[in-house]
Amino acid sequence: MVVNSINFWLFFAAAIIPYFIFFRNNSKLQNLWLFLASYFFYGWVDWKMIPLLLIVTAVFYFLGRFIKANNQENPKRASLLTTVGVILGVGMLAYFKYLGFFVQEFASLFESIGLNTNLSTFNIIMPLGISFFTFKLMSYVIEVHRENIEPTKDFVQFGTYVAFFPTILSGPIDRPTGFLPQLSVPRKFDEHETSEGLKMVLWGMFLKMCIADRISPWTDAVFGNYEHHNATSIIVAAILYLIQMYADFCGYSDMAIGTSRIMGLKVVPNFNRPFFAQNVAEYWRRWHMSLTTWITDYVFMPLNVAWRDWGKTGLYLATVVNLVVIGVWHGANWTYALFGLYHGLLLVITMMVEKKRKKLEKQHDLKKNEVYKWSRRALTFCLFALGAVLFRANSVSDFFGTLAQIPKGFGPMFTGGFFAILTYAVPAIFVMFFREWVQEYNRDIHFFHSKHVWMRVISIALMISYIIYAGELDGHSFIYFQF
Repeated sequence: MVVNSINFWLFFAAAIIPYFIFFRNNSKLQNLWLFLASYFFYGWVDWKMIPLLLIVTAVFYFLGRFIKANNQENPKRASLLTTVGVILGVGMLAYFKYLGFFVQEFASLFESIGLNTNLSTFNIIMPLGISFFTFKLMSYVIEVHRENIEPTKDFVQFGTYVAFFPTILSGPIDRPTGFLPQLSVPRKFDEHETSEGLKMVLWGMFLKMCIADRISPWTDAVFGNYEHHNATSIIVAAILYLIQMYADFCGYSDMAIGTSRIMGLKVVPNFNRPFFAQNVAEYWRRWHMSLTTWITDYVFMPLNVAWRDWGKTGLYLATVVNLVVIGVWHGANWTYALFGLYHGLLLVITMMVEKKRKKLEKQHDLKKNEVYKWSRRALTFCLFALGAVLFRANSVSDFFGTLAQIPKGFGPMFTGGFFAILTYAVPAIFVMFFREWVQEYNRDIHFFHSKHVWMRVISIALMISYIIYAGELDGHSFIYFQF
C-alpha cells in the first residue's frame, strides 16, 4: 500500500473521517484509532510481523518506565537498563538485517577452501520498516535515561508513536521528545494545516511519479547491464540516479509529512535542498536529516567525547565511524559499508582543508562569488553522484566493473527509454530545481503560496494535470522501503 496509490488514499479517508468527526475532542480515542489504523496499515504490508512489532513496543514501553524509576534512586541500574534497550535494538537489526548476510559470507568463505556447508540455505525475513521503528525505540529509552522526556504511562500513546503509519515504513525518524507531546492533546481539523499538508503531498507525488519513476527504468537498464555501456551512459546514469534517489525519498518524506500534517501532527523534515550544498559536510546536514542527526547524536557525539584525548585523530575516527554506521544502516552489503567509508573519508578531507579554504575565501572575497559557489556545488554533486553509483551497485565487484567502463571511452549514449526521460522527467527536474532555487535564495516568486487565489488555483491545477499526463501511475515501490 504505497502512499501514492488509490488503496492508500481510500485507507487514509477511512482513517481520518472518524478521527476528526467522532474523536476530535478526546486525544486518547484519537490515539487508539491511530494505533489501530497504523497496525492495520502495517498488517496490510506484512501481517506476520505484527506480533514482533507489538512485543518490542511493549518491551521498550516497560523499559522506559523502569529506567525512569531508577534514574534517581539507582543510576547504575538505570544505565544498565538503557544499555539493555540499546543492545535489544541493535540485536534486532543484527538478526533481521545482517545475520543472514554474514552466514552466507561465511558459507562462501568455507566453500572457497573446500568445506561444503548448508549455511547458504539460511534465510531470515526482514520486517519492513525495522530500521525506522527500531531507531525510534532506542531513542526513547536513551532520552528517558537522559531525563529529556518523561516516559509515557499510556501504552497506546507510545504504540502510536512507534507504529505511526505515515512514517513506519520509510521515515522520517521522529524523536519521542518532539512527537509524543503532540499525542497528549486532541487534534482538531485545521483548514490551513490541511491545505499545507495536501500541497506537500502533491509535491511529493510530483517528485516521485514524474521524476523518480520516470528515471528508474533507464538507470536500471544501465546499471543492470553496465558491461554493455560506455562512459557516456554510465556518467549520465550516475547523475540521473542521484536525482532519482532524491526525488524518490524526498517525495515519500513530503507525502508522509503532509499526511501527518493533515492529521494535526508535525513530523520532522528530512531534506533541505541538498543539491545546493557547497561541501560534503553541508550536504549531509541537508540529506536524510532525521537519520544523520540521529546517528550524530547517539553515535558520533559519544565517540567524539570518548576519543577527545586523541585530538584531531579521535575526531576524524569518530567521523568515519559515524558515516560507516549510516552506510551499513541501509542494509547488509559491503557496498553500504564502502559507501559510508567513502563519505567518511570525504568528510575528513573536508575538515582537514577547512581552515585553508576559509583563508582563501577571505583573501579573494569568494563567499559571495556565485561562480565560486556554483563550482563548489557542482563538485559536491559529482562526489555524491559517484557515491550513488556505489549505493546502487549490487556488489562491490559490480561497482568497480561499472567504473571500469568509463576509461574505455565515450560514445553514443544508450537511448532505449531515454525519450521518456527527456519528454517527462527533464521538465519536472527543471521545475524541481527552480522551486528549490526560489527557496534557497528567498526569491519573491510564489505559486502554491501566492497571495493571489487565481495563481494558487492555476499552479495546483497544472501540477495535478502534469502528474496525470507525465507521471508514472503504476505505483512503483519506494527505494527506501527495502531498508
